[in-house]
Parts: sequence; structure tokens; C-alpha cells
Amino acid sequence: MPKVSVIIPAFNAMPYLPETVESVLQQTFTDFEVLIVNDGSSDYTAQWVSQLVDPRIKLISQVNQGLSGARNTGITHAQGEYIAFLDADDLWEPTKLEKQVHSLEENPTLGLVYTWSTLVDRTGESIGRVFAYCAEGDTWKKLIEENVVGCGSAAMVHRCCFETVGVFDRNLRSAEDWDMWIRIASRYPFAVVKEPLVQYRQHPSNMSKNWQVMEQAFRIVIEKAFQSAPPELLYLKKRSYGYINLCSAWKALQSSEHDYELAIQFRAAAIAHYPRLRFSKEYIRLSLAITLMRSIKPNNYEKTRSLFYSLRRYLSLS
Repeated sequence: MPKVSVIIPAFNAMPYLPETVESVLQQTFTDFEVLIVNDGSSDYTAQWVSQLVDPRIKLISQVNQGLSGARNTGITHAQGEYIAFLDADDLWEPTKLEKQVHSLEENPTLGLVYTWSTLVDRTGESIGRVFAYCAEGDTWKKLIEENVVGCGSAAMVHRCCFETVGVFDRNLRSAEDWDMWIRIASRYPFAVVKEPLVQYRQHPSNMSKNWQVMEQAFRIVIEKAFQSAPPELLYLKKRSYGYINLCSAWKALQSSEHDYELAIQFRAAAIAHYPRLRFSKEYIRLSLAITLMRSIKPNNYEKTRSLFYSLRRYLSLS
């Protein structure tokens, strides 16, 4: 049996899938299987995967069931003791699996190990930002405020967790990974590899840009989480709503409409729920972005943001 099962849901993902799979095959840890779940694609995903010669790669084709359904199918077929998820447009650094397996082997009580993630554009170029959270151990309190795992491609989960807390919620059209990490954190400790070992790709077709879907899913996740929370932790609910409104403000701003007026409304709601957010770096960054959007035309905003990303890349390398 392989030690690790890598699950890659794929829906019309051929522009990125070959590079994604190659990043798995380049791992320094090699005791794994790759389960590519072809989730009703209309492109040539099935044909391409069937031509791969590496025996560790397996194709599972199904009618479209969405991201949660595809991940659940992968979990059902997985043989590994540990399960790692990789979105079909993201990339892994070569030592990602090795370092996560080492962490889980060192502490068998862990439920999940995540890594830091670097945000990249559609071409794979870093935009100069890293999701670098350090929460570990009992992470439920921190996780209920914001998704410290960062992205779905950063987590490696002990297989037993799914037997305990169940699989991904197919009723969620977004934030299904955050929901899962919260459920795991309620029963198991987390660990983090403090290195950016995932490249999290940002491009116009990302589901995470659909703020309407995400905002609704955020609320469902929060209500689910607090249904079973002890009374002494209910004070965190207002913080959770504060953070999701801040996140929704960003998504409205980054949408194709660049709706800064809606972003302002979400920002106000965030402060109404959790006033201390006004002193956070994220609130200050959001306010600067809104001001920029109000003062220039949307197409100029994109150019300005590109220049800002270039500057941030330069500063991160200097």
C-alpha cells in the first residue's frame, strides 16, 4: 500500500493539469499514488491521463459532482495512510510530501499538517504574497476566525480523520475545505511546515473569485461550526463574521465588476461584528485598495495592481 494518496480533482483543467501532475512526480518522497478524479470534464483530461505511463497514476472518471464530490470519490478509492489534496491548477515544491510525512510520523496524534503557500499568477509567477500562518496544536479557535491552512492544496490529512468527522460537505459550493479543517480541528491537533511549499494559482476562473457563492458558503460553515461549540466559545462567532465580511469585501473588489461600493458595505459589516479588525493589516490593505479603486478607472486599477505585484516581488527578493 502507498503511504500517501494524492487526490487531484479535475474539471476541464488541461491548461494546468500537466504541470500540476509533474510537480507531484518531482517529489523527493516517492511512496505515493496519484488519483486524478475526472469530474465530468468535456476536454481531453481522460485521454491525457490514460496515456501516462507512471503506474502510480490512476484515473477515476465520474459525472460532474463538484469539488467536494470529486474529493470524496478520491477518498473512497485512496489506499494511503495519509491523504494529500492538490487542486488541478496548483503546484507543489519538491519536498512538500517528504516534510509533511516526516511531521506526521514524528507525531502520530496529529490529524493534519499544512504548509505555507505562495500566491502565483496564471503563468506561475509569484505575486509576492505568502500565506504564512503559524497556528498549530489546538487550532480550532484560530481556524474558526480564518482559514489558516490557506488553500486546499496545502493540507495532508491522516486517513482516520475522515472516519471520525466524515467527508467533504457536498452541499457547499465553496469553502468546503475550511469546513473540513474546522471539523478535523475539533478532534485532532494540527502542525505546520513553515515553508512555502505550495504555489496557489490565482486566475480569473478561480471559484474563489465568485464572492456571492463564497459569502453564502462562509455563513453556512460558521453556523455549522457553532452548532456544537461549547457556550464558552460562542464569543468567537462575532469574530468569525467579522473576518468573513472582510474576505467578502476583497472578493467583491477582485471580481470582474471591481465593486468597491459593495466592498465598502462588507468592510462596514466586518467592523460592526468585530471592531478590533480596524487595526489589522488586512483591514488597512483593504482600505487602501478601495481608495485606489475609487480614484482610478477599473482597467487602470488592474495595471496599477500589476505594478504593485511587481514591486512586491522585487522587495521580497531583495
